Amino acid sequence: MYKTVLEIQRRMVAAGLTLATAESCTGGGIAKEITKVSGSSEYFQGGIVAYQNQIKVEFLGVNTIDISKYDVVSEPVVRQMVRGACKMFGTDYAIASTGYADKGSNGIPSGTIWIAWGTKERIITKCLTQNIDRETNTQHAIDEALKGLLKSLQSLEYS
Repeated sequence: MYKTVLEIQRRMVAAGLTLATAESCTGGGIAKEITKVSGSSEYFQGGIVAYQNQIKVEFLGVNTIDISKYDVVSEPVVRQMVRGACKMFGTDYAIASTGYADKGSNGIPSGTIWIAWGTKERIITKCLTQNIDRETNTQHAIDEALKGLLKSLQSLEYS
């Protein structure tokens, strides 16, 4: 993951872009990978571990109706987490995660994790359904989110 994050950093710094994270099931793991690379403070503004629904609602602006209607582990919620993190930290981009890393709920199976990355206007989502164990599922989500952000940045003209 180091090379992926290093390339994210290179591209974001060159373009003058900033990044934040909003994590639930990954528990700060995405932010940890980002800050392992020296110089991350040039573009990474910070992150929030919004593990409880109330934190997602109060700090990230996630709609309680959407949590009730779709579940907290859903595409609408992870999209709102990206927008909320961009707003909270004043960043151009954000990465978000929400999932059931080892125990399913409300008919959603174990290992279901929604990740998203992008800007307030353009968000890309991905649903992961790997169910191995909590640590593996979480690390897979971290890796896929970072790879997804890099792929999005590679498509920008100024990259």
